[in-house]
Amino acid sequence: MKALRLHGTGDLRLHDEPAPEPRDGEVLVRVTAVGLCGSDRHWFLEGGIGDAVLDRPLVLGHEFVGTIESGSRAGERVALDPAVPCGRCSICLGGNPHLCPELRFAGHGTTDGALRTSLAWPERLAHALPDDLSDTEGSLLEPLGVALHAVDLAKARPGSTAGVFGCGPLGLLLVQTLRAAGVETIVASDPLPHRAEAAASLGATLENREVDVTFEAAGDDAALADAMAAVRPGGRVVLVGIPEGDRTTFTASTARRKGLTLLLCRRMKPADLPRAIRLAEAGEVELGGLVSGRFALSEWREAFDELVERRGLKVVVEPQRVGDGP
Repeated sequence: MKALRLHGTGDLRLHDEPAPEPRDGEVLVRVTAVGLCGSDRHWFLEGGIGDAVLDRPLVLGHEFVGTIESGSRAGERVALDPAVPCGRCSICLGGNPHLCPELRFAGHGTTDGALRTSLAWPERLAHALPDDLSDTEGSLLEPLGVALHAVDLAKARPGSTAGVFGCGPLGLLLVQTLRAAGVETIVASDPLPHRAEAAASLGATLENREVDVTFEAAGDDAALADAMAAVRPGGRVVLVGIPEGDRTTFTASTARRKGLTLLLCRRMKPADLPRAIRLAEAGEVELGGLVSGRFALSEWREAFDELVERRGLKVVVEPQRVGDGP
């Protein structure tokens, strides 16, 4: 099989490797689409993310779909949950497996991700992909699950108002998730005009106004400052973005005088991926329109250039596709 491994900062290499052998409880998956995420950008540019650093060549990619090639479900198209919690610790048993200290996550740390032609993954984490969703659309289901979790944290209610600061793919999914939840007015902001325009096309307003809850979806202090400025006193601010350098700062007096509640969104809960599938199947969100670039695995340079430079919206790699790369 082909596998794209990160060897160091900016150092990706395409390898020929043996096909994986599924273990008990796993299935072999032929990977058909992988969305590139802001966290992949961190790994590529910084050689790590937060306190996790690269200590071996790592296969990135955690937003993925594919076709099962082994077992009784062979031939089934599936979206895969990239998080593998232990299921035994007090955190898992307490209802927060996404916070499990022993959690393995595709494309993070020592767990290889999906930028390869095939992988073995726990069968219980493979969710059937509806026939009317393409593989490309399916690759956005994991970030849609994250958006659902973030909206849950915010306790956004029908008829309320919200602000989204940072309109990359996740921010645009937040706009749509909030709209589907019945939020009346959604204010959006992004310094890149094409992303702000995309938010407006999805029903957000670009006019500043006070709102009930806000979401920082850019991973930078400026977006957080805007989110805190826009939220009403006593409101909630959900931090979804991942900052460079593993540090976030804000003006304490603003948060204190407003009595704000700050919540940090950690990926998604296990139930959120099935919820995302149902939401997409019902036509409540637009997924395919967010994809601005589709690349073969051999075209990884072009794919990561678009990701790093933020030229478009969502970049998707299709490992089964034959491209023009080396």
